Amino acid sequence: MMQSGVPPCTTCGEPVGFDSNGEVFVACHECNFPICKSCFDYEIKEGRKVCLRCSTPYDESTTMPDVETNQSSNHSTMASHLSNAQDVGIHARHVSTVSTVDSELNDDSGNPIWKNRVESWKEKKSKKKKATSKAKAEVPPEQQMEEKQSADASLPLSEVIPLPRNKLSPYRCVIVMRLIILALFFHYRVTNPVDSAYGLWLTSIICEIWFAVSWVLDQFPKWTPINRETYIDRLSARYEREGEPSELAAVDFFVSTVDPLKEPPLITANTVLSILAVDYPVDKVSCYVSDDGSAMLTFESLVETADFARKWVPFCKKFSIEPRAPEFYFSQKIDYLKDKIQPSFVKERRAMKRDYEEFKVRVNALVAKAQKTPEEGWTMQDGTAWPGNNPRDHPGMIQVFLGHTGAHDIEGNELPRLVYVSREKRPGYQHHKKAGAENALVRVSAVLTNAPFILNLDCDHYVNNSKAVREAMCFMMDPQVGPNVCYVQFPQRFDGIDRSDRYANRNTVFFDVNMKGLDGIQGPVYVGTGCVFNRQALYGYGPPNLPSLQKASSSSSSCSWCGCCSCCCPSKKPSKDLSEVYRDSKRDDLNSAIFNLKEIDNYDEHERSMLISQRSFEKTFGLSSVFIESTLMENGGVPESANSPALINEAIHVISCGYEEKTEWGKEIGWIYGSITEDILTGFKMQCRGWRSIYCMPLRPAFKGSAPINLSDRLHQVLRWALGSVEIFLSRHCPLWYGFGGGRLKWLQRMAYINTIVYPFTSLPLIAYCTLPAICLLTGKFIIPTLSNLASVWFLGLFISIILTSVLELRWSGVSIEDLWRNEQFWVIGGVSAHLFAVFQGFLKMVAGLDTNFTVTAKAAEDGDFGDLYIIKWTTLLIPPTTLIIVNMVGVVAGFSDALNSGYEAWGPLFGKVFFAFWVILHLYPFLKGLMGRQNRTPTIVVLWSVLLASVFSLVWVKINPFVQKVDGSATAQACISIDC
Repeated sequence: MMQSGVPPCTTCGEPVGFDSNGEVFVACHECNFPICKSCFDYEIKEGRKVCLRCSTPYDESTTMPDVETNQSSNHSTMASHLSNAQDVGIHARHVSTVSTVDSELNDDSGNPIWKNRVESWKEKKSKKKKATSKAKAEVPPEQQMEEKQSADASLPLSEVIPLPRNKLSPYRCVIVMRLIILALFFHYRVTNPVDSAYGLWLTSIICEIWFAVSWVLDQFPKWTPINRETYIDRLSARYEREGEPSELAAVDFFVSTVDPLKEPPLITANTVLSILAVDYPVDKVSCYVSDDGSAMLTFESLVETADFARKWVPFCKKFSIEPRAPEFYFSQKIDYLKDKIQPSFVKERRAMKRDYEEFKVRVNALVAKAQKTPEEGWTMQDGTAWPGNNPRDHPGMIQVFLGHTGAHDIEGNELPRLVYVSREKRPGYQHHKKAGAENALVRVSAVLTNAPFILNLDCDHYVNNSKAVREAMCFMMDPQVGPNVCYVQFPQRFDGIDRSDRYANRNTVFFDVNMKGLDGIQGPVYVGTGCVFNRQALYGYGPPNLPSLQKASSSSSSCSWCGCCSCCCPSKKPSKDLSEVYRDSKRDDLNSAIFNLKEIDNYDEHERSMLISQRSFEKTFGLSSVFIESTLMENGGVPESANSPALINEAIHVISCGYEEKTEWGKEIGWIYGSITEDILTGFKMQCRGWRSIYCMPLRPAFKGSAPINLSDRLHQVLRWALGSVEIFLSRHCPLWYGFGGGRLKWLQRMAYINTIVYPFTSLPLIAYCTLPAICLLTGKFIIPTLSNLASVWFLGLFISIILTSVLELRWSGVSIEDLWRNEQFWVIGGVSAHLFAVFQGFLKMVAGLDTNFTVTAKAAEDGDFGDLYIIKWTTLLIPPTTLIIVNMVGVVAGFSDALNSGYEAWGPLFGKVFFAFWVILHLYPFLKGLMGRQNRTPTIVVLWSVLLASVFSLVWVKINPFVQKVDGSATAQACISIDC
């Protein structure tokens, strides 16, 4: 019978009992977790000395002396084993040794104690009444803390959180139902042609089939969406033990910029400052800034940034402020005193804001000075000419700021390394724009710091979450997950966008829906910024655990379509062509070299050169023995014997314009050339080799950037993305046929990549489909015959399935209906403008060799009151959407006029046509609103061209009238005579 006021034991269900003082027994004085004395004694005897609920070590006064003494000696041995292992120099990639030792502190199976208390209850039940009292022994508090940290270190650093069944199952059912209804709908449409408007009917059928294929390519990669959760505290417990050097892996940050007049130096400076102030060991962080325009303005602003960082970095770390980009920190409208308990904070914040305003004045003065270039070129402070006065013909330049060899902060602490890099450029050489600049940074960083991981950012994307690097390391440094991960991609978030997000700049549907779906297959695509790379994956190597090719006679637990289920039939072994066999064998040779030459540091110079030449690494990586040696160091780092001057000279060598000649750079290693959207191509090549990627979405966005919010710049940005997709489609790397020989790319993943390269071609059927409503209204014809009851059911079912799919997608993703509607609207706007021009430009480049210049999207230094939202710049991209709006409006007016003249019978067919026309106008409404601007003014040339095209189009259709049956003139005359007209 339960005693009054005594809680039951959570393990055995019996009363917890009383201690020797007659009070209710309490094992944990932190959370008062109810556990009886018998169960508690058994836990102590088994070596489990932390609370099951809060993981707080038990008080020494409550533990049993004999058991505790034995466990103390055992654990001391384990602790010494750990310290000895760490003295050897265990690197982050070999943490499985540490994890194995720590698992001994839990139980024989290596699982946490709270997961096994039910299984061990049968043993404890027979022993709970045999506890005896013995002399108490004390356990040092340091050992108790070490036990708690060891328990945390043995746990996984991240966890996959599948979607609940009540959200995912209905979503999948509706997708299948929609696919069935779509098949029945097309059966009706094909078997019921419209004879009076056969051309319109055939055009609509072709367009609808293409839209259905596009929907399948977009929908099924979202079949298995997942969420992930990281545990930064466990990462610290495993790799940052108190009193020992940090074992976290080093990270090299890449920041790329081209034109400081379009990409303001103040924005780049904020990005650099946020990197230097990240919450990560300073000796593990290096920031490389690529100036591909060789602008002296960028160099001088970086000098000012390095000087201001000496004040900014210690201020950020002292008060733990977020974000750590000063422009955005001081401009946020929040209570900055929240959670700040230091009395000196207000005073220091005021002083720091004053210092930042002075820093802005100095940088803006440099920008004002750079508006007009002197005739003789720029001159440095020592009187010598700036080497980069000619941005197309200049030597390579490297300058190292800060770091252990440079200036410290104002408190005397070391700062992360900051390096300015401008690669050599000469006429007659292909420099490959951003991809070439990133590859130059890969080589420079390998020579100078050689961190095993690389994080690349655009110059306008600052670090919004100071713990973002730790979030990524929870995947990269996890012994179970990390070895097969090529990169960790973070979603892009933006500042300075209007509240309604008129032009879908946030891309919320893509980042919060599509990318989560891909994460459940083989990982998200690389989107160009906010991505942490495994350096070995960039070198063209395959993952340590390559997925084996499935044989036709054997079944596998991993589905070749999605990689997540065993419901599919075993796939047949793909056949390899000779080129694929050659590439695989070459890659295997490189893999064997990288993973077998572990002891290269033990070789002398002659042996190293022999190994390098024997492996023919020069043909792959270029003529630099220092760089090639760095590629053989799987765990990163530079040789201790290397001296700084020699490394700088070698770094200058690896960024020379001819270094990549006759190598695999841009073909198989590094950022891949051949498209202005090098990000999609680079990630695709990695996943074809068997790597997988990870999508990390921390609660606080990791990075934030700026987006072009006015209509013209936004369309040009979309044009560049679409043109890159067309270039990939027309290249040898097209996902429709590339990489089948390896069999390492999941089918659903391939489907997603196919969707990323074929979506611009949807513009052709889309612009035809948006023109059909106007044609129907002007001619009195329609693309659909008179509906029967069965046909009405199919049409109604299709609309309902479309709505249900969207609703259920919103339900599991958390995206708002406004974001979904904006995405649909801009899909139409971009499809009838930028995507259409991208298709024609891509084919012109292939047929006529006409190259398209890369246009840098302008970044605003200050957003103001969304002033840029209303700016209209002339571009030919504005003509097709404007023409469609005018044509459909003319069609609606003509349709109503015809119905008024024709009588009551004409109103029924009119509603279907008008609904079709309004569907087009509603989707183009944000474009129309942006076209009018703040003062309802539009460039005259846009109005003239659009009205001209719409008028000509309407007059031609009225004159030709191709869908109206011709009337015999003699019959008309005879009718007139008969009625005496």
